Amino acid sequence: MSAEKIINIQVKNLPSLATPEKSEKVSSSGRVDINTLLNRARKVKEKETLTNLVFVVLTLSLIFVVGLILSF
Repeated sequence: MSAEKIINIQVKNLPSLATPEKSEKVSSSGRVDINTLLNRARKVKEKETLTNLVFVVLTLSLIFVVGLILSF
């Protein structure tokens, strides 16, 4: 019973979530601009590329450090 009270108190103290404002304008006709979709796809691809690059650099540095330690 006391654990349930603690959980309920923690849930009640959470701040309210605000809805984010849209940065892109949406046309009233319901059509989608292909340039907007392409830009969004490019941003996602750039983010994935950067993430992959970070993992490759970390892996190579780990291999270098392990090789350096084993060489002594």
